[in-house]
Amino acid sequence: MLDVPSAFAGSNDDHFEGNVFVLYGGNASLVPPKVKLEDSLKRDRPTLLIFYVDDSSDCKQYATVVTRLQAFYGRVVDFIPVSVDTILPKESYATTEAGYYYTGSVPQLVVFNQLGEVVLNETGQVPFEKVDDVFRKLFDLLPRSESVELKRRSINEFSSELAE
Repeated sequence: MLDVPSAFAGSNDDHFEGNVFVLYGGNASLVPPKVKLEDSLKRDRPTLLIFYVDDSSDCKQYATVVTRLQAFYGRVVDFIPVSVDTILPKESYATTEAGYYYTGSVPQLVVFNQLGEVVLNETGQVPFEKVDDVFRKLFDLLPRSESVELKRRSINEFSSELAE
């Protein structure tokens, strides 16, 4: 018999199994990004730039947070995931290039406001609530403490409403 190891995919290891957003965030719509950073910064809408690598347990775990953010803000914010492996090394970068903002750690999250100014730039697993608070300010929404919790309808509730 051949001794073939079985495939183990896990969010707590640093093994490569594929794209983190597809496998762990359940979100293939993020890869490839729908817009480039240069184009996004010209638009009058916020941008979320997320640096990641596919073989990082921290990035695997954080993919669900990015997917959750996209569920609520995906229609009004440009989400741009950047695999740091695709950033070509060079002396300097323009402010319209992702490499300009990359600090050398993953995951790293950079949020730009509607004017293209950086309003949040943090590494590590930035909590959903912290990023949500930034977006709430950018869109002049009520703070979480004064607002109802955002929830998604399940497909069954939506289907039953259509049937009535």
